[in-house]
Amino acid sequence: MSLFPTYARYPIRLVRGKGSRLWDDQGKEYLDFMSGLAVTNLGHVPDRVRDALVRQLDRLWHVCNLFHTEGQELAARLLTENSCADAVFFCNSGAEANEAAIKLARRYHRKVLGNDRYKIITFERSFHGRTLTTLTATGQDKVKDGFDPLPDGFVHVPLHDLAAVEAAVDDRTAAIMIEPVVAEGGVLPVEDDFLRSLRELCDRHGLLLIFDEVQTGMGRTGKLFAYQHSGVEPDIFTLAKGLGSGFPVGAMLAKEHLVPAFSPGTHASTFGGTPIAMAAVIATLETMLELDVPAKAAEAGEYLMRRLREETRDLPNVAEIRGKGLLVGIQCAHPVADAVAELHRRGLLVVTAGPEVIRLLPNLLVTREEIDEAADKIAAVLRERVAGTVG
Repeated sequence: MSLFPTYARYPIRLVRGKGSRLWDDQGKEYLDFMSGLAVTNLGHVPDRVRDALVRQLDRLWHVCNLFHTEGQELAARLLTENSCADAVFFCNSGAEANEAAIKLARRYHRKVLGNDRYKIITFERSFHGRTLTTLTATGQDKVKDGFDPLPDGFVHVPLHDLAAVEAAVDDRTAAIMIEPVVAEGGVLPVEDDFLRSLRELCDRHGLLLIFDEVQTGMGRTGKLFAYQHSGVEPDIFTLAKGLGSGFPVGAMLAKEHLVPAFSPGTHASTFGGTPIAMAAVIATLETMLELDVPAKAAEAGEYLMRRLREETRDLPNVAEIRGKGLLVGIQCAHPVADAVAELHRRGLLVVTAGPEVIRLLPNLLVTREEIDEAADKIAAVLRERVAGTVG
């Protein structure tokens, strides 16, 4: 084995995918309700994105960002025309996008406003990435183990505790950073009223509001961007995962007043916004907009949660079905790792969100028939657990 053992990999070797289906090296077929962790939002190998990538491969692969490229300009325009943002910085991943957001917030206070604010308030159970800075921002101790000393400047408070947020604000606070749905930490939708309170608090204290939409963005929650549910506009928000339908790409988006903080030479990414990545982003966005994919996700998410509630209402080991759009969590009364493994054996790919939550992330074009198939398998496995025949 030549790879670092940084992943606790499932005993499945996947070789091919199309739509909602994956196949392993033995020819076994799986219904995919993971989507590569909210990445393949249009399903595996979507035709329009594939065709755009093939065309781009014959034209131009890479030039440095010291030159203009039409793909970056078109992708940025599509993003800003369909969001509250005015400017985009392209990078390669969610962690890089969040790193850029943190840097922008700090530099805006230092160089544009001329103050010494640098602290950022984040929330317990959050997840913001694996760089030293973004894992420090993350509100989970397990990702920080062994990486001391960690960067200074992050304060973690309980979710939905406005008093704790207000108490954490001091004269060095620069921003508040939050996921509209705390995904890795248990699929916890953040209340709209809480988001509105954070916006008011930021406005009152001169803070920036940052939304980490790496997992919730690109239609996943039933809107193109999750902030659109609450009507709260962040100053900065971040994207990755579903942005390129599986091609590695991330983006940090911000309001116009923040643009002067990132002047030439202040931030960069060699592979950020390559022509190939931009072809994937443009085709993904155009597909989502033309087909109104977020609305389809909202409808499918309602159906999925209704089916799950119907199938599990009599099960004492299921505490709650929650989520937003097609980011859904099944809160169980026990660890779910063995149930997840059994679902994999039965041809349904799901993942955890903490030890007691089964997380469901089907593609946003999933059919009702596929939802029915998944709900039936999940209910069967959880019912068998109650009867003592699984696990």
